[in-house]
Amino acid sequence: MPVIAITGGVASGKSCFTRLLSRRLPAAKLFDADAAARELVDNDPETRRNLVTRFGPEIFGSDGRMNRDRMREAVFGDERCRKDLEALLHPSIRNQWIALAQAARREGQWLLVDIPLLYETGAQGECDEVALVACSVGTQRARMLLHRGLTAETAERIIGTQAGLAFKVAQADFVIWNEAPLARLEEQAKLFAGTLEERYG
Repeated sequence: MPVIAITGGVASGKSCFTRLLSRRLPAAKLFDADAAARELVDNDPETRRNLVTRFGPEIFGSDGRMNRDRMREAVFGDERCRKDLEALLHPSIRNQWIALAQAARREGQWLLVDIPLLYETGAQGECDEVALVACSVGTQRARMLLHRGLTAETAERIIGTQAGLAFKVAQADFVIWNEAPLARLEEQAKLFAGTLEERYG
């Protein structure tokens, strides 16, 4: 059975599309890379120790939770900091979902992998199909400012750390263009689910 990666740039609607697709394929298992990262940061003692060593104790607030604004300023203001954070988190996340992919293939199950930095981490070869959820850079900026409360400068820095749209479109097996209202994204999820079911049974 297939391992399907759903990827896309920041504020492209990737996670929303993954949720819609998951409803259409209820038997499929789901791995959320962002959720795995949060789990490591919030609950894995070794990861937390390493983060404090690299970024200082102030990276966690008095409640024990990561100060995400401070971390965002650090990693998107300094490429070395960003690479250090990725080195702390990405190997564990990759090991988790590849283990799930191997198990899914053995057991004849479907696996959906919601992973924003698929191409940036060079992991696309582990998947049977890759669906890219995409929109214009202008739409990304607008969504980040409106829905996430980020400054224009921060939005530009985040977008600039990710692989370019043209590269990802050329690499993907399927492209989901997400500029329209939610109903259109739902239609694309239905169409994509049907295509996958025809292909894999």
